[in-house]
Order: sequence, then structure tokens, then C-alpha cells
Amino acid sequence: MSSMPSVTFTPEDISAGHMYTFHHDGGHGWLEVNRADLVALHIADKITSYSYQKGDKVFLEEDCDMAEFLYAYDERFGFGGLIAPHNLANYVYDGDDSPIRGYASYQPS
Repeated sequence: MSSMPSVTFTPEDISAGHMYTFHHDGGHGWLEVNRADLVALHIADKITSYSYQKGDKVFLEEDCDMAEFLYAYDERFGFGGLIAPHNLANYVYDGDDSPIRGYASYQPS
């Protein structure tokens, strides 16, 4: 039996203080994840072009794509629907206009 691909931060990692990063500016927010996490959670093709990418990082927009990630993470690790961004991410304020807005729109590989 093969094991499932791993995500960057497991619940054990998060409990130990290793977390994802949630960026926000004056008008919006994005959860920063590794592209490999989207593949591991089988949602790479469900993320919209409203999210951004730079290198191997994907910045999931807060309205829909982040929710898709949280749902898949919850399904994978069994939080019983109780997962929320503040449970797995540190918050970083990027100023009034985040540089993320200038990154390329997300496209699945």
C-alpha cells in the first residue's frame, strides 16, 4: 500500500508552531502554500485564476480557493469541519497594496 503524498505542514507540525502564512493587505488576503500541497490534496485543478503564483508558491485567494484548501486539508486530517485559517497560519500584513497582486495568476502545472 502506498502512502499519500505529504503536505508542507501536518497537524503535528502546526501544533509545534510550524504554520502556513496568511498574507493580507488593505483589501484582500491570500494563504501561501506550496504547489506540491495542492497536488497532495488533489485540488491543483480546482484552484481559480484569482489566486497567484510565484516559483513553487501559490497564494490562495481568501474567498474561494483558500476554502477549497481548508476543506481538503480537513478531509485529509479529520478536523471535523473545525479548521479555520487562524488554526494553521500566521498572519502577515503586507501593507495597503500587497506585492502578491503583481504575481502571475495561478495556472495548474
